[in-house]
Amino acid sequence: MRLWPLSRNSYPKQFVPLLGKTTLFQAAARRLSGETDRFAFTRPMVLTNASFRFIVAEQLVVEGIDPDAILIEPESRNTAPAILAAALHLAARKPGAIMLVAPSDHVISDVSAFQRAVGKGLAAVRKGDLVTFGIQPTRAETGYGYLEIASRPDGSGDAISLSSFVEKPNVVRAEEMVATGKYLWNAGIFLFAVKDIIAAFERHASALFATVRLSVEQAETDLGFLRLAPEPWKKTDGVAIDYAIMEKAENLSVVPYDAGWSDLGDWNAVWGHMQPDENGVALSGGATAVDCHNSLLRSESEGMEIVGLGLDNIVVVAMSDAVLIADKSRAQEVKNVVTALRDKGAVQAETFPKDHRPWGWHESLLIGSRFQVKRITVLPGASLSLQSHFHRSEHWIIVEGTAKVTVDRDISVLTENQSIYIPLGVQHRIENPGRIPMVFIEIQTGPYVREDDIVRYEDRYAQTRTILRDQ
Repeated sequence: MRLWPLSRNSYPKQFVPLLGKTTLFQAAARRLSGETDRFAFTRPMVLTNASFRFIVAEQLVVEGIDPDAILIEPESRNTAPAILAAALHLAARKPGAIMLVAPSDHVISDVSAFQRAVGKGLAAVRKGDLVTFGIQPTRAETGYGYLEIASRPDGSGDAISLSSFVEKPNVVRAEEMVATGKYLWNAGIFLFAVKDIIAAFERHASALFATVRLSVEQAETDLGFLRLAPEPWKKTDGVAIDYAIMEKAENLSVVPYDAGWSDLGDWNAVWGHMQPDENGVALSGGATAVDCHNSLLRSESEGMEIVGLGLDNIVVVAMSDAVLIADKSRAQEVKNVVTALRDKGAVQAETFPKDHRPWGWHESLLIGSRFQVKRITVLPGASLSLQSHFHRSEHWIIVEGTAKVTVDRDISVLTENQSIYIPLGVQHRIENPGRIPMVFIEIQTGPYVREDDIVRYEDRYAQTRTILRDQ
């Protein structure tokens, strides 16, 4: 929540283009795909929850990456169950596989150096070790856990025996640890043979192993995704891999890494990676700085121009529905802003203005007491459900691409600058038969223009269902 308003619960930072046009998730998928000088990655496996499954699939398609599998967690249970589920799914088909586990929201600037570090880790894995990766500290950071290593890194990059895991320290303790040279930041990246990590779970977390195994064995395919079975998953303890396995296992080693890494934990970190100019100013989108220093200005809304005049050490992030203005030195406290908004019931605390759906996305441009204007994007080959409304009629104006429109029993094809009227209560559907995204403006009019005024008759992405609001 430290990257609010651009990162929110409904659309977290890994799916947002924080640095350039590529998202952190896309960069991670690309980094863990294809061949390197030392080894070749197989197709990546992704674990996510149901809310993000179509975003994951869409962003992989953009990168031209065909995943081995996308596993859907019924609910969040932390890293240990997720990693075990992936290992069990992989072991059923490739029992001799080696698995690299990496978060999708980190920045690794030198991909070649990271891949060389993975190569170093492979040597330890082949000896039966469970390997983690430690980042050489650049400061006494209190926001990360640490790894205590048996000896100082010698510069070779070879794996070192891991002595212990250390929880996030206070400032004094962090300074002491960094000064010794025998502590690394815990990056949360792991490498191990599938058979070895499964054996570790059987030995150190047998109850968790039993429920996760059932969830994988009873998993069902849904639109190309693999949904883990919810009932056994509910009985699974939510625990981190560090607690469940790594702090108990004896065959541990760590690969030191110092070639550029960040978890982009706050706007200060983003500012640094945006390569500020000679005045320390970083700009993005429609942003202009006049006599500003050490500041970050980002406009994330099309057509919105923000101007900073005489700013020093300030963060400004402007979106269509929310604007953050903060002292850059207090970037870690942005999470408190989210709490304050949540306490007052502001939807901006959690909900992103662009709502992603299986067929594309929509965003509200303007809303009044008896009308709403939306911009809706439909992906190639996708379609909205066959539906009707009790309390509103709609006007559709095609602004990009080609649309196939069903209104009652009539079917028509509309192109740019053409429009159609959807009367209240009439069954209707819009589809994109083309090869490029189709965009249309929807104008809703009526006494009630919320999402729950809908009856769905056919929906290729879910079971047919009815959602009604009594008036």
